[in-house]
Amino acid sequence: MKRILILGGGFAAIATATHLERALRRDEATLTLVSRENFTLFTPMLPEVASGGLETRHVVTPIRAQLRRTQFLLADVRAIDLAAGNVEVEHALTGTRRSLAYDQLVFALGSVSSTFGIPGIEERALSLKSLEDADRLRNRAIAMLELADVAVDSAERKRLLTFAFVGGGYTGVEAAGELLDFFRSVVRLYPSIAPADIEVYLVEGAHRLLPDLPEAMGQYSGRALERGGVRVVLGEFVAGLDDAGLHLKSGGTIAAATVVWSAGVRPSPLVTSLGLTLERGAIRTASDFSVPGHPGLWAIGDCASIPSPSGKPYPGTAQHAIREGPVLARNIVAVLRGRPTAPFRYASLGTMASLGARRGVADLGGRFILTGFPAWFLWRTYYLLRLPGLDRRIRVAFDWTLGLLFPRDIAELRVFARTIPRPAEAANAVDPESTSDRRSP
Repeated sequence: MKRILILGGGFAAIATATHLERALRRDEATLTLVSRENFTLFTPMLPEVASGGLETRHVVTPIRAQLRRTQFLLADVRAIDLAAGNVEVEHALTGTRRSLAYDQLVFALGSVSSTFGIPGIEERALSLKSLEDADRLRNRAIAMLELADVAVDSAERKRLLTFAFVGGGYTGVEAAGELLDFFRSVVRLYPSIAPADIEVYLVEGAHRLLPDLPEAMGQYSGRALERGGVRVVLGEFVAGLDDAGLHLKSGGTIAAATVVWSAGVRPSPLVTSLGLTLERGAIRTASDFSVPGHPGLWAIGDCASIPSPSGKPYPGTAQHAIREGPVLARNIVAVLRGRPTAPFRYASLGTMASLGARRGVADLGGRFILTGFPAWFLWRTYYLLRLPGLDRRIRVAFDWTLGLLFPRDIAELRVFARTIPRPAEAANAVDPESTSDRRSP
């Protein structure tokens, strides 16, 4: 049987695998999917996890629960030999390496944050790409409130209560609005801190927010966030980040103790090691997702530059990734059965963004712009229906209902910030009453 290997566990990879399961006969090919996480993250809801509006596990769906007969391997991809048709992977828990042979390879490893080499960003800024990032940002926000509550120096207190988001795209806009909602919900629990003491900045290099979307969406988003209390800074580029704060190329400085970087992404670093033709860092494909000159190699999702009928690449959004998977699955089946492939053709249904405070903005297929509460309600309804699994939809709906009745939780769960001590460290602990699972910074 032919061996189909899918690298990645995001929207595009899972959609490809599930549709291949339906389209292929059991004796026709074997399916293997490799991902470094054992779940699929529903990224549109990640800012709400960071603000405590949604529980962490409610926006992830186990990969094994989505697949029926695809073999799943929890591993990192270490090397790809296109000539030999082999992929070297390393198990995420055991560290064991093995080589996987393939006849058809789907490259869907997504993207990572790009800091453009700006000094201090890599070392000091937080990102918002993963579940761990969301938990880290939430814990950081709570920690800053706790520190500000006991700070004596007024300048230091102001720095602790200043938060800066860099990048006015989807992530920056939605995260800034959500974090401000979080502070409004919990600040009453800190009597020494007034709502006006907390400052949230949103810095964007373009002259409007959401620069890749219709101009009306960006203009409305800027006005709505400013009315809500976010300080929107447009036309400014970042020069660096250090202890003093976020330095702008214009010479100004935002004295923020917390900086969240969402100003750019780049395809998986493995892309550059393959020797393929790249376009803006992504693998250039034909309109059917195949990689020219490499039979049996396909690329999809954020790591692929897929041409649209206009010649421009399709955007790397979840909306497109979900629809790319089924078409790629049909094309792989067509190749195995000696039939012609079909190009990917998709017209966007529209774009939406949540702005916090029950406001949103939506472009309905270029026909008109919807704003305010109706757009926010549409955003929630659409993404709730797109969330994989009925149980997840019910859990998220329940979280949203509780959010209408109770304030956000301020328990600082530093799960990712602490590690279990090594046996020698535990044995030499100063406190004789400490238990074996005590965590240390």
